[in-house]
Amino acid sequence: KNNKINIKFFDSIDKLLVDNKKVKNIIIEKFNDFSIYNQEKIISLYFQGENIFSITNWSEIVLQRLPSNFFSSDDLLYLFANISRGKSFQIRLKRIADIFLSLIMLIFALPLMCFFGLLIFLEDNGPILYFQERVGKNGCKFRICKLRTMKVNAELGGVQWSKKNDTRITRIGKILRASRIDELPQLVSVLSGQMSLIGPRPERPEIDSNLKKIIPFYDLRYLIKPGLSGWAQVNYPYGSSIEDSEMKLTYDFFYIKNFSFWLDLLIFFRTIRLVSRREGSNPIK
Repeated sequence: KNNKINIKFFDSIDKLLVDNKKVKNIIIEKFNDFSIYNQEKIISLYFQGENIFSITNWSEIVLQRLPSNFFSSDDLLYLFANISRGKSFQIRLKRIADIFLSLIMLIFALPLMCFFGLLIFLEDNGPILYFQERVGKNGCKFRICKLRTMKVNAELGGVQWSKKNDTRITRIGKILRASRIDELPQLVSVLSGQMSLIGPRPERPEIDSNLKKIIPFYDLRYLIKPGLSGWAQVNYPYGSSIEDSEMKLTYDFFYIKNFSFWLDLLIFFRTIRLVSRREGSNPIK
C-alpha cells in the first residue's frame, strides 16, 4: 500500500516505442478504439514479451479493486460471469462455512452481548437492540439487528452519514463500535441466509437510492449476499460520504469477480486483525 506507482502517459504508440525500454508495464485503455496500425503495434509488443494489460486487468492485479468508470458495456458480462457459472461448489461451501462459523460465534458472543446490553440499558434506559432496514441480494430489503450505539431518537432529523466524533454516539456505543461488538446480533441474519459473513456491506435504502443515481453500475453489488465484513472493509476505512461509497464499491467489484472460499478466509482473518487493533471503525471525516 505504501509503494509508489509511477505512471507515464503516451498519446501515441510511436512515442511509446521510442521510450518502451524504460516502461515496465504497458496499460491500454479501450483497445478497440485504436487504429488497425496501432493495434498491430500493440500485439507485436505483446509477442515480444512486453507486459501489456487492459486498464481493468491492471487495476485488478495491482490495485486489487475495479473502478466502475473503467468498465465498458463489453466488459461487464465477462467480468461478472463467474457469479452464475462455475461457482456453485464455492457458493455451497460458503453457505456451509456461514452456518458453522456464525453458530459458533453466536454461542461464544451471547454472554458478551448480554453484558453490553445491560450497560446500554443502564446508560440511558433506552432499548438495547436497534433494528434497521437494509438492501440485500438482488435488491431485496431485509432488517438487520444491532446493539444500539446511538442516543434514543438520534435520527429524528432524518437519515445522516456517521461522522468523526459523532455526538449522537453514546459512551458505551463508542466502545461497541471500536470493538465491532455492536455488529454481533447480525449473525442471526447470517444464519437465516439473508446475509453472509463475507460480502459487500448492506446499505440503507434511503442512502442506497441516492448512490444508484450517482455511481455507475452500483446495482451490481447486489449480485451476491451482503456480508458482516468484506474486501472493502479490510482495505478501506469506515465510509462517511458518497466519495467513500464509490471507493468502497471498487473493492466490492473486485470481490464479486474473484470471490472464493479462500478469499473469504483471507478476509475473515484480516477482519479479526482489524478488530483486535480497533481499526477501521471510525469515519474518515
